[in-house]
Amino acid sequence: MKADKSISTAHPKWFGLSLQALVILSQKSEIYPSAAIADCLKSEATQLRRVLAKLAAAQLIETREGRDGGYRLKRPPETISLAEVYTALKVGEPFCSGMLDTIGIHDTELKMKSAFTDIAQEIEQRTIDTLQKYTIAQLAERTLSKSS
Repeated sequence: MKADKSISTAHPKWFGLSLQALVILSQKSEIYPSAAIADCLKSEATQLRRVLAKLAAAQLIETREGRDGGYRLKRPPETISLAEVYTALKVGEPFCSGMLDTIGIHDTELKMKSAFTDIAQEIEQRTIDTLQKYTIAQLAERTLSKSS
């Protein structure tokens, strides 16, 4: 029995790329082009634009099209939690889907599916609760501060 994977199109690596891109944008007040962000991250610009499109759809960043286009944060970095980023990407769904993909359709397997679903939901909620404690500003401060 296959779970519906069409719900999430996000690749698990997108969360890391998103956080890094948001940290970069937290240091910029002006529109910043995706090519420049990709260069900072040593990432592919096309992939990064797909990631940034998800963040824009979640109203975390704003976009400007055209020659002078790019991205910037829609809100102060102190107000953007890592949980919001995680939720915008729906990162947790592939994990849950992967567990459920191993289940058959017999009675015992259906009970296992119920148990797996409960466990996956608890993992997801605890992940979100932990990520809610941190903001993009805190991540930027922690990663961009000068070493002593």
